[in-house]
Formats: sequence, structure tokens, C-alpha cells
Amino acid sequence: MMLSVFAVGGLPEFVAGDDLVTILGDAVDGILHDGDILVITSKIVSKAEGRQVHADDREAAITSETVRVVATREHAGGVTRIVENHLGMVAAAAGVDSSNVPDGIVLLLPVDPDATALLLCREFRKRSGRRIGILITDTLGRPWRQGQTDVAIGAAGIRVLDDLRGSTDANGRRLDVTVPAVADEIAAAADLVKGKSLGLPVAVVRGLGHLLAELDAPGARSIVRTGPDDMFRLGTAEAWAEGFEAGRASAH
Repeated sequence: MMLSVFAVGGLPEFVAGDDLVTILGDAVDGILHDGDILVITSKIVSKAEGRQVHADDREAAITSETVRVVATREHAGGVTRIVENHLGMVAAAAGVDSSNVPDGIVLLLPVDPDATALLLCREFRKRSGRRIGILITDTLGRPWRQGQTDVAIGAAGIRVLDDLRGSTDANGRRLDVTVPAVADEIAAAADLVKGKSLGLPVAVVRGLGHLLAELDAPGARSIVRTGPDDMFRLGTAEAWAEGFEAGRASAH
């Protein structure tokens, strides 16, 4: 298998009201091949949607984006909040971010990145005549791991999970739990050429056409582990407090 990943140049600074279909479509005209996956940084989607607020309103914005507090930690600079946001993602500050935006401004995550990915995928397939996939990505930290990596928060026309259960490994052993999160792996690969300070918010990943799917395939929201499947739904202090309150309630 041959895999190539390259950034798309010549893109403008995006602002509220920009037509992503036209701007991105013009940028990739003549570039796309059948089987390509276009990987788009969520910031340009947020900017086009006007999802920006004044930095003075950052804490209020985090609160408005929060569905559930997972953990909090006080430090010299204030309080870090790890929360579940409206997209089901668990992230620091609900994904509210101040990088790659003008001073005094912070960006919220897109309203519905799966829906945006679907729109772009449908229009780009029609415009280019190519069978392609779309990923919209954001940068997240991971529990028990230092650093951050890009993950898929929106997807269309691609299998976000590669379910290998029931197949066999190279030694003929049956695979019973192996389900690679290929959308996240592709997002991370694309970030290697997009970078955080290069002004290259879009990349093309070529060589993974076998992962493409129809437009009704599940989006990136389907990757999120929630409810009973989430064994780590609270931070240590929050879990202790919840257990303490449950104990007091049962005692009465």
C-alpha cells in the first residue's frame, strides 16, 4: 500500500459568512483523485460559521458549550475545566480555543461538523466527479498521555471505524476486539503536514480509498463513547463526590 499526505495551499484567511463549498472547491479543483480523503481543520469551519466570541467572554462561552463537567483542577492561572460539550466530545475548556485567531477573540467548535462534512462531501463529489471522503478535525489531549493529537470531529463518505472483528491476524488468530479508529488515525496523519503555525488548514490523504463509504455512513459522532460504555466518565474528585452523595442518600 502506498500512502501520501499533502497540504493544500493558496487558501485565504477565513471569515464569517465565507462559502466553504466554493472556496475549498476552487482550491482542490484538478487535485482530487478517486479515493482521496480531504481533511479540514475545524477552525476554518468555525470561522466561516461566525463561531467567535470576545476573549473576555471565554469562561461564559465554556459554560454555554458545556453539557457535563467531567473534572476540574485549580492552578496558578485559574481553573481548568474538562467537560463534555454539545458534540459529545470530552475536552479541556469545551474545545474553546484562542490559537490562530486575532488577539482578543476565541473560537467555539463548529455547530454540527458531521452535517458540514456531509454537505462538503456531497458537493465535492458532484463538482469533481470523484468519489472522495471528508474529515473535519480538531486537536485534543488524551487521558494518561502527554501532548495532543488531531482527531475527527466530523466525517462523511468514509468509514470512521474499521471493524476487523471476526477476521484473522497474520498468524491466523481470530480478532475479537480490534476496531481501529481510522478517522482519528487519518486526522493525525494529516496534521503532520498541516501543522499548527503553517497556515495550511486543509490536507489530502491519498491511498486509503478502501475506507470510503456511501454518504449515509455514520459520522464522527459515532466514535464518541458515552453512557454505560464510558468507564471513566468523571474525574477522581468528581467521582468521589458523587459516590459520597450516593452513600449519604442511601443511608437516609
